[in-house]
Amino acid sequence: MVGVSDEQAPAARRVSAGAPLLSLALATMMDGVNAHSGGMYLMDADESVLEMAVMAGMPRAFSAPWERVGIGAPVPVADAARERRLVWVDGDDDMSRRYPRVAVVLPYPFALAALPVATETKVYGAVFLTWPGSQHHELNDREREHLTAACERLAVRLERAAAESRPVLPEPDLLVAPPTGGVAGTLGTVEAARMVARLPYGLVSLDLHGRITFASAAASELIGVPTGRLLGTQLWAAVPWLNDPVYEDRYRAALMSQQSTSFVAVRPPGDWLSFRLYPSTTGLSVRISRARAVSEMGRKAPPSGDGSSRLVTISHVLSLAGALTEAVTVQDVVQLVAEEVAPAVGSRALMVLGSRAGRLHVLGHRGYPDPHIVERFDGIPLSAPTPGAHALNSGVPAFFESQTELERLYPIRHAAPDGYAAWAYLPLIASGRPVGTCVLAYAEPQAFPADERAVLTSLSGLIALALERALLYDAKHQLAHGLQAALLPPSLPPLSGIETAARYLPGTRGMDIGGDFYDVVPGDGPAAAVIGDVQGHNVTAAGLMGQIRTAVRAYTTVGQAPAEVMRSTNRLLIDLGADLFASCLYLRLDPGRGRAVMARAGHPPPLLRRPDGRVRVLDLAGGPLLGIDGSATYPTTEVDLAPGSVLVLYTDGLVESPGVDIEEALAQLGQRLAEAGERPLDELADVLVGAGGRAPERVDDVALLLLRAREV
Repeated sequence: MVGVSDEQAPAARRVSAGAPLLSLALATMMDGVNAHSGGMYLMDADESVLEMAVMAGMPRAFSAPWERVGIGAPVPVADAARERRLVWVDGDDDMSRRYPRVAVVLPYPFALAALPVATETKVYGAVFLTWPGSQHHELNDREREHLTAACERLAVRLERAAAESRPVLPEPDLLVAPPTGGVAGTLGTVEAARMVARLPYGLVSLDLHGRITFASAAASELIGVPTGRLLGTQLWAAVPWLNDPVYEDRYRAALMSQQSTSFVAVRPPGDWLSFRLYPSTTGLSVRISRARAVSEMGRKAPPSGDGSSRLVTISHVLSLAGALTEAVTVQDVVQLVAEEVAPAVGSRALMVLGSRAGRLHVLGHRGYPDPHIVERFDGIPLSAPTPGAHALNSGVPAFFESQTELERLYPIRHAAPDGYAAWAYLPLIASGRPVGTCVLAYAEPQAFPADERAVLTSLSGLIALALERALLYDAKHQLAHGLQAALLPPSLPPLSGIETAARYLPGTRGMDIGGDFYDVVPGDGPAAAVIGDVQGHNVTAAGLMGQIRTAVRAYTTVGQAPAEVMRSTNRLLIDLGADLFASCLYLRLDPGRGRAVMARAGHPPPLLRRPDGRVRVLDLAGGPLLGIDGSATYPTTEVDLAPGSVLVLYTDGLVESPGVDIEEALAQLGQRLAEAGERPLDELADVLVGAGGRAPERVDDVALLLLRAREV
């Protein structure tokens, strides 16, 4: 850990004057516990963000996503500072369980310790240190005491600097300086360079940033790029056919784990080369040779029956994230997970569980050939010793690589086999609240490497947010339909001499609830019918609609004439002060005399089909919308209603839509009425709302009330 890198983050360009306080403290901590790399954060003035001040042993790019960390972020340094304790992460499996966001970006085997830099009264920052996967171990008491004491000493110095108004600024990162001087300077002697030149394979040396500091002639020949163009560049940037994130990832994996890694790549048009990376704390050595065995195999695709999991790539994540923003219902979420996630990880079946009233309930499933198997998991108590309940209660994902492993931990699964051989139980946590569990099932025993566990755990967060939103939508949808059903008549009462039928279609935007209403009021004398439309598509409009419908019933029952019913309802609406208007059409029916008396308040005109099949639009006299003018009057019109006549009352949603002329829409409605008017009334109602009912989007609600006169 000597020397200063020439590649620093922007924040580190402001070097503090005086002794490098932070760098020396960090180096002392790392030396005392043989840490591989580390970093130090300082708390900002608002004490809400940790800002990286110096890093050692690794390029700053490795920690780029965490240059600034919110104090509440789910990362080790934030937990250490917020909770004032040492945080120990024991390798990649532990990281994927506890900090999946970190594990997704750095899915490599390494251990990490994070500690607060704090006095009794103030937190000044935090420190993290890492160990390679091949060397990490639980910190012993001596190491814990060394790190804790070093952080306490640093906190006292930072406190003193603050008291003396001496700002402590970010410092240059501690990295090994890149070698210079060509082959002899790199290898130490000319004879050593000659030895390398005689080797049958190529050798390349990389610094910690991945830049080439030496390349042998054989390496240059194998990869097809002159040595002069290689030196000082990154291998994947200098060689076009190595410009793939997969190859850069192998370099990161070697540095983080301090374990040798390898990969094969094809040099166009068809020469396969093998790259073996040997890391140390000063950089990497890369051996390049021809991969003859791979060349002879050719580019064979894996057999179609290969059940091995395929790690979800960033394209899958972005695709799923975009798709989930469009998911509306719970079943939409289940379908998207089945189409986007399950195939990407090799899962053959999935089940989404939610909790209600202390029990697990199956919200949706795909891939299970026998639905009765899924039913066994529905209604299981959350207190039951099952993996689904445990994942939901604990918030910790569970991965079972075989049936033996699952049944050893959960013997209860012997009684509910599902025919699969491996499982991933992913808790769905949204806004800190558990909303369900996603179960992925595999046809064959399945290994779950740490990187895949981390990706699946992070994906579960996206799924959880979409599921939470879908559950709220479904609840709202059910509430809206329940409220609408309660405000509209559940059925129409029988009337003497009059057949009735009605339809209601909610709008497809907003809450699926609106102010359209209809009603039929029987009585000892003439019956009454009403249809109306309160402005708006929300709970307020629906509630006002219920009040208007109740008022019309009351005024009809006490015997008010049609004109007076409209005037009374208008005054009521104004007295309520709702600032909403309503259209209305009220009819007093007298089939014995073959007459109907109508009063209209700004409502679309009804259609009348005469017994001979002719249809006319009844252009009735009327008054303004209800709720505008308290002194308004509503003239009435008497209409012939001979036996066989059909009256069609409707709201404007049936004939009004963007881009459609209302006169043309009325003409088409009249034509359908003329052609189908002899059908039973329920069939006729379906015909008249057919076009609107099949529309993928309805801006407005649709209410329809049909009245057919019969012989008394």
